[in-house]
Amino acid sequence: MSDAAQPTAAEVRAAAEAIKTALDRHLAAVERRSGDDDPAVFEAFNQLAAAAEVYDELLYDRYDEVTPFEIPGADETLPPYAGPEEPHAISVLIRRDYTVAEPQRLLAQAERVEAAEGPEDLAGRGRDAAGTVPGALGLLFGEFEPDEIASRHLEFGLEEGDSTLWVTAAEDAPEAGEWLEAPFEHIDAQAVVCRFDVSAVFDDEDEEDEEDDEQHEAGADAEDDDLEYVDDEDLDEAEDEPDEEDAGVRGPRR
Repeated sequence: MSDAAQPTAAEVRAAAEAIKTALDRHLAAVERRSGDDDPAVFEAFNQLAAAAEVYDELLYDRYDEVTPFEIPGADETLPPYAGPEEPHAISVLIRRDYTVAEPQRLLAQAERVEAAEGPEDLAGRGRDAAGTVPGALGLLFGEFEPDEIASRHLEFGLEEGDSTLWVTAAEDAPEAGEWLEAPFEHIDAQAVVCRFDVSAVFDDEDEEDEEDDEQHEAGADAEDDDLEYVDDEDLDEAEDEPDEEDAGVRGPRR
C-alpha cells in the first residue's frame, strides 16, 4: 500500500477510541441483560466486533501490526431467538454433503437394489437406472432413508463431507405440499431454535491444537533431558573435596 493510501495516526487512534466505547457499551448491555438471548447484548456484540475489525485493519495498514485477539464476525452467529415461546410445530432442515469416493461400489449397491425390485417398482426410473452414477444415487436414496445412508455411507462408496442441521419453530405446521417446491427458500434466522454443524474444518483445528501441545511438551521434555540432576549425597561429597586449584595452593612455611 502506498503512503498516500495509508491511514493516518489520528485515524488509528480514533479507531482505538471506538473500540473502548464499544467495550463500555457491551459491558453495560451485559450487566443489564434480560436473558440469554437479550437483543441489546447481541447488538452490542456486533458493534464491538465491527469496531475491532476496523481497528485491526487500520493498525495493520499503518503500522504493519495486528491485535492479539480475534472476535468472530456477526455472520458466524445466529441472531437471538424471536420465535414463538410455545411453538406448536417445528421444521428440521438438514444438509449433508458426500463425495462419490468409490463409484463402482455405488453402482454395485444400486444393481442389487435393481435386481431385488420388480419392474413395477422401477417404473418411471428409466431402463438400467443403476448403470450410471446419477441413476444409482436415485435408486439408493429412493430405497433407503437419508439417516440410513448417513450411517452406511461407506457401503455405498460415499465419503462424508460437511453437514448442518437446523431446527426452526413455528406457530402452526404448514399446509401439506406448501413448501415442497422450495423447501429452504424461506428461513427465518430468528426462528432457529438450535443448530448443529459438522465439518472437517473443526477437526483440522483440533489436530493443529494437539500438534502444538505435543510440540510444546516435546520441547519441555528435551529441556529436562539436558539438565543434570545431582542428589544431596553427591552434592555433600563435592563440597568436602577440595578443588584442584585449592589443593595446589600452600601457605608460607614457618
